[in-house]
Amino acid sequence: MRDDTRYMRLALELAARGTGYTSPNPMVGAVLVKDGRIVGRGYHRKVGGPHAEVEAIRDAGPEARGATMYVTLEPCNHHGRTPPCSEAVLAAGISRVVVAMEDPNPHVTGGGLRRLQDSGIEVVCGVCREEARRLNEAFIKYVRTGLPWVVLKSAMTLDGRIATASGDARWVTGAGARALVHRLRHGTDAILVGIGTVQADDPSLTTRLEEGKGRDPIRIILDSGLKIDPDARVLHLDSDAPTWIVCGPGADQEKMKRLSRTGARCLAVDLDRGRVDLKVLLRRLGSEQVTSLLVEGGATVSGSFLASGLVDKVMFFYAPKILGGDDGVPVCRGRGPDKMNDCLPVRNLRLSQVGDDILVEGYLPAAEI
Repeated sequence: MRDDTRYMRLALELAARGTGYTSPNPMVGAVLVKDGRIVGRGYHRKVGGPHAEVEAIRDAGPEARGATMYVTLEPCNHHGRTPPCSEAVLAAGISRVVVAMEDPNPHVTGGGLRRLQDSGIEVVCGVCREEARRLNEAFIKYVRTGLPWVVLKSAMTLDGRIATASGDARWVTGAGARALVHRLRHGTDAILVGIGTVQADDPSLTTRLEEGKGRDPIRIILDSGLKIDPDARVLHLDSDAPTWIVCGPGADQEKMKRLSRTGARCLAVDLDRGRVDLKVLLRRLGSEQVTSLLVEGGATVSGSFLASGLVDKVMFFYAPKILGGDDGVPVCRGRGPDKMNDCLPVRNLRLSQVGDDILVEGYLPAAEI
């Protein structure tokens, strides 16, 4: 069992290399071991490419026969963009398969494992299950609900302010925290802010990794009245990812045409009391195969997402500084509950130090993992 855990953790490390490239598919890693030696490694590199099991089998060659396969997700047993991985496992002559977690898709759960067992292969399931679930938490929610996994990220002072009264927020946190946020963007399908953030900061909302450019997420701007400046930076980027402007159904058609000429896409979504209905928006994003959403909006957007019960995970960066006074910009705007008992509970808290800053991560009741 100790060796099973060790090899599965290696498979999980391989799976994580696919971060940012496999959506809407999961990240999967596989390791083949024979006579105490690793004979094959593989991971799902990009959507439409070979699955991890196939890569590991190819890497092992003839050594795959009689080996044990460690794979982070149940081998598929159905035809998709690629043939079933269960067929590849059987054809390779693998004798034992150790799996971290079952396929979360309720329509296929267990099918691959049963196929292997029925063919005489020894199957073990559940090794490093929680680590595997955390790795693919966005995929798990999406495949079960059709909705994107929502992470709310915010950077603030120790007294909970994201900007001064003048709106200055450059920079609340240090370089290490900002670098981590760019890695988050790289691994997320879409990033969302409100029009207020665009007007105040004119951000690019792109990914800039220390080791290279990285993959840009889809940029989503909440702008019910299409107030965005046609010269805003998000409309004029050299980026493979598009910019989507979310407006109300009665938005000015001429403005929509002008924005479309910049390459932006306007999405008309129902309004709720004058603002974009976030629940309707998430359903729309899910239908567009957006499996994960990073909310980096200001106080109003953050407050609206929390009040709507749509946030799965929070990532709050606290800088070692105190703004003082009561005139800075808070993390959230809007009315909160009257009683402490009605606050949103945050579970599975994890604290870590990023440079001089402290990152607090946790899951809200909406989390589907």
